[in-house]
Amino acid sequence: MSLIITLVQTRLHWEDQAANLAMLRQKIENIQERTQVVILPEMFSTGFSMQPEQLAETMDGPSVQWMKETAAKKNIILTGSLIIKDGNDYYNRLIWMLPNGKYGVYDKRHRFAFAKEDQHYAAGGKRLIASVNGWKINLQVCYDLRFPVWTRQNPASPEAAASGPEYDVLINVANWPRRRSLAWKTLLQARAIENQCYVVGVNRVGEDGNGIYHSGDSRVIDPLGEILYEKTDEEDIFTITLHKTKLDEVRSKFPFWKDADGFVIY
Repeated sequence: MSLIITLVQTRLHWEDQAANLAMLRQKIENIQERTQVVILPEMFSTGFSMQPEQLAETMDGPSVQWMKETAAKKNIILTGSLIIKDGNDYYNRLIWMLPNGKYGVYDKRHRFAFAKEDQHYAAGGKRLIASVNGWKINLQVCYDLRFPVWTRQNPASPEAAASGPEYDVLINVANWPRRRSLAWKTLLQARAIENQCYVVGVNRVGEDGNGIYHSGDSRVIDPLGEILYEKTDEEDIFTITLHKTKLDEVRSKFPFWKDADGFVIY
């Protein structure tokens, strides 16, 4: 059993929804390989902006509609995060869009206070673990990567008791600056090793409207921490097949996950 994913490492037009959607539409339409999941960076329609009052959309807005149309046309699952207004709050919301128009959402839990994200966006409180053809996929956004408890496989969970680890793949979409790229690369690898899962990190490249440069460094890492793909400083669209047999072999030969400490997140 395999899972085919495509990473889109791209520059973004600062706070320009129409330009970003047009650019990404062309990139996705040009994907020739068969793929099941296409992954876009964090805040792919605007860049990492602290202007939600001017830029936020609702779940009925044009960007979510664009995701529905694109997923249906390419017969893919499309994911990435957007600035969304829900009620009276703004969220950095990852959307997991299925080709039939149904979707799941994950609101970024850990807001990046260093950039004042906590002053503009509400925090999420619930993980989203999606299912695709027998694969369980944990979906997170950027700064979440620094908090291992939020990511940790829990051997005491009902899911683990019934069928093994809670998830098989961790996907993190980001706007992670080059100045802290060592942390990005190290933490992605650590999350793969400690959770015995594939890890996929999709970051943007280029300078944003605040003059902050992003080197990308998007990566795919296997359950032993080996790097299967990485790209620095360049736009790139890369498709890779993840193999369940490899994952099962690692977990069977090295069942470290069974010895982990159980915990409860409040």
